[in-house]
Amino acid sequence: MSNTDVVRAHFESYLAQDRAASERLTAPDFRFTSPQDDRIDRAAFYERCFPTTGRLTSQKLLEVVPTGGDDVFVLYEYELKTGERYRNTEVITVRNGQITEVQVFFGGRVSQARPGVLA
Repeated sequence: MSNTDVVRAHFESYLAQDRAASERLTAPDFRFTSPQDDRIDRAAFYERCFPTTGRLTSQKLLEVVPTGGDDVFVLYEYELKTGERYRNTEVITVRNGQITEVQVFFGGRVSQARPGVLA
């Protein structure tokens, strides 16, 4: 499985809330960083971040780009149940078929009047 395949499978497991599938794709020393989380460990990620899909109506991967090394850049757009749409970017590190690190960079709200354009 390529690094991009691992990343895509991880996003699919998140949306399906298939924790067992997700855990198979994350390394024991996994770390997660976002503007709200500073290098939390695997246990904290599964407690705080993984069960958040209930707030979404949809999520679409717009770009999944390998760097040629261990990292994969992901740009995605999601819609909340409130109707608001946002974009985020992640840098995901994959080693030996497992994700070792995720760094999330929060983007802006996407304009409802012009889909795909940040508000």
